[in-house]
This record gives sequence, C-alpha cells and structure tokens, in this order.
Amino acid sequence: MLETSARLLALLGLLPSSAGWTGTDLATRLDVSERTVRNDMTKLRDLGYPVESVRGPGGRYRLGAGGNLPPLLLDDEEAVAVAVGLRAATGIAGVAETSTRALAKLDQVLPDHLRRKLAAVVDAMEAGPVNTDSNVPDPDVDAGTLQALATAIRDGSGVRADYRDEPIEVEPYRLVSWQRRWYLVARDPRADVWLPLRVDWLRLKVPGGRPFRPTDPGFDLTEFVVREVARTGWAVHARLVIAASAEEVISRINPAVGTVEPIDPDRSVLVTGGDSLEVVAVWIGMLGLDFTVESPPELRDHLEVLAKRYAAAVRSD
Repeated sequence: MLETSARLLALLGLLPSSAGWTGTDLATRLDVSERTVRNDMTKLRDLGYPVESVRGPGGRYRLGAGGNLPPLLLDDEEAVAVAVGLRAATGIAGVAETSTRALAKLDQVLPDHLRRKLAAVVDAMEAGPVNTDSNVPDPDVDAGTLQALATAIRDGSGVRADYRDEPIEVEPYRLVSWQRRWYLVARDPRADVWLPLRVDWLRLKVPGGRPFRPTDPGFDLTEFVVREVARTGWAVHARLVIAASAEEVISRINPAVGTVEPIDPDRSVLVTGGDSLEVVAVWIGMLGLDFTVESPPELRDHLEVLAKRYAAAVRSD
C-alpha cells in the first residue's frame, strides 16, 4: 500500500485521465479501501485541489475546472521563492518572455490560497535595471542552445559549432552562469586544453560531435571560468603594468576582475577586460594605483580623452 503522500500524488495523476472515477475503481487501483479514498479526496480538497463528487450509481470523482494541470505541491515559502526567482528572471535578456509564461503557468497550477500569495508577491515587486555596470546591453540567452548543450553534457556528446566565426569541436562539461553571461566549460580534445566559451558567441552545428567519455578535469570548473574569463571571455582585453606588487594588486581586486603576474617587488602585470573600453577604464580607476597601458592602443586613446575631460572638470575659471 502506498504512503499517504504518494497516494495523493497517484490520485492527482489518475483523476485527469477519466471523466469520472468510481470510488471502487480508485480503491482497486490504489489497493486501499473506499473509505481511504473518501478520506484522501477530503485531503485533496483541503489542499485546494478542485475535486468534485458526481452523483449517480456508485458515485464518481473528477477534477473540476482548473484541475487538469499536473500537481505542484509547494509550501508557502517554496511558492514565494519560485515566484521571486521567476520574477527576477524577467529582467534577464533572452529569457524574459519565457519566465513570464512560466509565472502564468505557476499561477494556474497552485492551489487557490498559494495562488493569492504568489499574486501578492509578484504584484508588489518591481525589477530595476540589471545592467548597471556596463554600457553594453546584456546578450540574449537562447534557451534552445542552453538545452542542447545541457543534453550534450548529460549524454557525453561532443559539440560542433562556430565560435566567433571559427569552427570548433569540443567536449562539453559544465554550463556556468556568471556576471549575467552563460559560459560553457569544454575541453578541446585535439589540443588537450580547457576553454571557457561564451554561449552567446556559439552557433551550434547539426549533427554534433563525436561521443566522449568524461574525465576528471582535476580543478573546479566554476572557479576556472571566473579565473579565465579575464583572458578570453571579454569583448575588450587589456594588459596593464601596475606600479605596485602583485600582492598589493590582488588585495585590491576581486579575483574575477583579472589575473596578476609579478614583474619585480614594486611592479606587476594585470590582465583584465570588460564589455567596452568605458567599462575597463572605470575598473582601472577603481584600482587606486598608478599604471601604464600596454594594450590595447584604443584604451590609451580613451584614457587620454578622459584625462582631458577630468582636467577640465576641476579647472577653476
């Protein structure tokens, strides 16, 4: 005999499959007494599911209007957490419409008392602009691409794609979301190197690559993305000589900002990047240390413009 919770789920799975079930039929299906079936129907009604009793020979049970969706058994806190997560996702480029649809479906499938609480949370929330640290719009996230990559990771299937117009074939291992970007951690089997690939720069090809047997990379894949993005994942990359020791620079930056290499006790190299020259300039200014730009030359030009602008701003006439 099924435990009560499993039996309630089984009932919710059975009820939509027929215009009406007799208590006897349900009791036989679940291997319980008809009295237990009646008690279970009362429990379902108490949970907010529209179970109707149909009069007639033997009596029948059916789900009323709005009860044909699969059950979603969430407590109050879980329902609010899901609603908050989906509401926040409506501000992420590429999945906003999908999140809105999911919220609408969640509203339909929850019992009435949780539906009212979810509506109160959603109506009370307002999402501010999420792209506050860059003057470049967030890239759209293609849900189909994420699904295809997740399936390839699960099945151990290689991926063929164009990456920034260059053909690649890699072994996919992990999808990592960081700084409102999606990255695929993959291994290039020919070069035997690991790569953090921006998903929005991938154009998948069909058919995919060859099957592979996953191996232990020997390092944390999420940390790998955070560490390597400064060198490979930005639209603009910069190499700076900082007038401070590597230890001093590291103490002033988030590890995700870039990589630091010592030159001598009083100088180090910072490799960093961003979505635009303007963003890189802001990050460098926040470092609070003297520096020299080695590359790119466009960054030097931009800093010259800023220097004149700031000098004019403090000039007293």
